[in-house]
Amino acid sequence: MDPVIVVGAGPVGLTLSLALAAQGVPSVVLDEGPGTEEPRPARTVVLREDTAGLVGRLGCRELDRVGLRWAGWRSMRRKQLVRNVPLVGGRRDEEGREDGEGGDPLPGLLPAPLHVPQHALSAALRAAVDKAPLIRLVPMSRIDTLEQDPDGITVHTREPGSTWWRGSYLVGCDGARSTVRKLLDIRFPGRTAVERHAVAALRAELPWPDEAVLHRQPPWRTGGAEVSARPLPDGVWRLDWLLPAGGELVTPEALIARIRDTLAGWCGETPAYELLDTGVHTLHHRLARRWRKQRAFLAGDAAHLLGALGTQGLDEGLRDAENLAWKLAHAWHHGPAEQLLDSYQAERRAAVASRLRAADQSLPILRGGGGLRTLVPGAVRGHDTLLADGHLGCGALGAPPSYSHSPLSPPHAEAHTAVGTPPGAPVADVTVTAPDGTTTRLRERLGQGHPLVILVAPGTGVWDRRHWRTAGVMPRLTDAVAALPGTTELLVTENYPGASAHTVLLVRPDGHLVAAFGGVRPAELFTAAQAALGGAPRGAREPVEPEDGGDERGAGREQRPQARARVHADGTATIT
Repeated sequence: MDPVIVVGAGPVGLTLSLALAAQGVPSVVLDEGPGTEEPRPARTVVLREDTAGLVGRLGCRELDRVGLRWAGWRSMRRKQLVRNVPLVGGRRDEEGREDGEGGDPLPGLLPAPLHVPQHALSAALRAAVDKAPLIRLVPMSRIDTLEQDPDGITVHTREPGSTWWRGSYLVGCDGARSTVRKLLDIRFPGRTAVERHAVAALRAELPWPDEAVLHRQPPWRTGGAEVSARPLPDGVWRLDWLLPAGGELVTPEALIARIRDTLAGWCGETPAYELLDTGVHTLHHRLARRWRKQRAFLAGDAAHLLGALGTQGLDEGLRDAENLAWKLAHAWHHGPAEQLLDSYQAERRAAVASRLRAADQSLPILRGGGGLRTLVPGAVRGHDTLLADGHLGCGALGAPPSYSHSPLSPPHAEAHTAVGTPPGAPVADVTVTAPDGTTTRLRERLGQGHPLVILVAPGTGVWDRRHWRTAGVMPRLTDAVAALPGTTELLVTENYPGASAHTVLLVRPDGHLVAAFGGVRPAELFTAAQAALGGAPRGAREPVEPEDGGDERGAGREQRPQARARVHADGTATIT
């Protein structure tokens, strides 16, 4: 089968190609640019626990060396400290916590986001792509034609590398001005300039090492309505000032005044600082009407724009890639699965629409200013909590999405039981053991293209696996898993939040819970697994493995089919 064509080599496109390669699917990544990205310290991204784990699994485990996990979150209003939240996994936590051998998160504490320069994230993803034999990255390739037929999709790239490309599917990850979206004639409605921020990256010593700070109504002349400071490695900070809605012109002199006044307001006097980068960021909220049109899909900024109130557009783009990759891989290996592919739009568009709706509803409350709200007891703390949600990955503005109303959800059955994770939500990252004795974190088993079945069996960590593999419910569960459609991996955990002994969890390849069962229930487990895959597979196709004797990337010509155009006398062309 032809490879998947990925248009766009930003973080979302690169992540999607790596996720496909991890599941045995070849891809061609068409990069409009030259293949490099200019370092911009003021352009950074914040990755939540799930998206940071995703890029880590795909070969970018060194991101903690170029990014920083915040030690805490500090909120202030005028001269008052409103909230100080310690975060799990930040530098201070890593140096001083005592939470047990397994490293399980302390209950009730929030995980630390990972703050990283975007160019560093892109460089790490490109390095991982260079090592992936199933990915072909083609620079200077801007598409100008897109044609679909029942068997695949064909695109043409303009000069200097004018070429026809043939693929099984295509995903447009080519940003806010997406050419793919325009060629598919998909509307992109929304709101323009929802927020504007003046941004500066600088190296300085601030009073809160490794803590992120949000200061509302700071008590100095140029502070404006809100200023935030988010730390990066090596003493670097990104500072953001919320600008008035009227489109204030930010001159270099005005920005320097903001920097000096802000540093003096926090430190008592303006400390020595090194200014590294500046900019003005304008945030828009938009949502594409459709995310799928036959064999073509949209992901990332091509499908949605958000960013106000701390919401993270790239986070959502990476979730798009994770959600779509396993569904494309299933269709690539097993043949057409229309309901499964349709579920990408049903799940991801609904999740982003919910995030945009929450932001649009919160903006008048948080940015309206004045009025009776300032006189209501507790309003300040309520507003602060709402603002922190987007930055810390909580609530409607920031929490990882749950696909509880997915078309892939199985019908309710009496055998279903409640656990700490509701159906459709991301599972907890517990320690799991495979039947061969391998022990790892659950998140490390995700993204391999097949569902997971997890048995909650207290005590298995201290038993010899030769005993528990043949004891209790394990033989019956092993037979039930072997009978499931497609490949399914069986794992065991000693405990899971809210689950009793012998609870069985069915987990999707992207880590969302399908259902939990009170014991081994083969018929109900089969029904749920079949629903989660969009129906029974029609046939299997083995994953493509790299061939020996290829080029330095290890991929033979058969894995990189290129379309050839034969031009006829009447001016028409046939693609072969």
